[in-house]
Amino acid sequence: MQKKSSWNEHVPFALLLVELLEPRVIVELGTQRGVSYCAFCQAVDELKLGTRCYAVDTWLGDAHAGLYKESVFQDLRDYHRQYESFSKLLRMTFDEALPQIADGSVDLLHIDGLHFYDAVKKDYESWLPKVSDRGVIIFHDTVEMARDFGVHQLWAELSSSFPSFNFEHGHGLGVLAVGPQVPAAMLDFLRSANEKPGATRALFSSLGRRVLLEVEKDWLTHQPPLGRALAALKAKA
Repeated sequence: MQKKSSWNEHVPFALLLVELLEPRVIVELGTQRGVSYCAFCQAVDELKLGTRCYAVDTWLGDAHAGLYKESVFQDLRDYHRQYESFSKLLRMTFDEALPQIADGSVDLLHIDGLHFYDAVKKDYESWLPKVSDRGVIIFHDTVEMARDFGVHQLWAELSSSFPSFNFEHGHGLGVLAVGPQVPAAMLDFLRSANEKPGATRALFSSLGRRVLLEVEKDWLTHQPPLGRALAALKAKA
């Protein structure tokens, strides 16, 4: 696990999202060091859900994330062993993974691959048939404008067509309820968030900052950062 990740600041929402949605299948496209994915897995484990989880990545890197050392995958694989009863790391391209996942089965899809507009649009369109009637899709980096990031552009095109909410901290995280039968608890959260967007963003930004500080402290003391951060957040909640 790494010292810092912009996804550390979204760990509190990731935990809540799994609780609200109780997804039967989670798929993450673009996992890198695994902060977001392990947060989903930890929530599944803590809540004792029957969820199946799949992380898809080549663990080679790309134009935005840079090239990865092999140790990035090895460290995640070692940490991930605690989740192997319900989770798989699919080391392949997103297109290669498509046949591995049944159409209409994915309740939670996280898209966080190459961030050029054409790339993220292709990921969305390619994987949309895999999403279930209960499906929610989340996009990372929805407020990032640098380095030709195009997620914000796709988000602008999609967000008005579905129940949605966009967090603006941690480079942005867009939540899109695309399924016609998204659970009421999830829709209630989105409705409440849109009624009080400032308060919602402030709350989750504050919680995310707490996790980020815990991760930095754990790094300094050479402790496994994600597990300690989640435990600290749970203890203080």
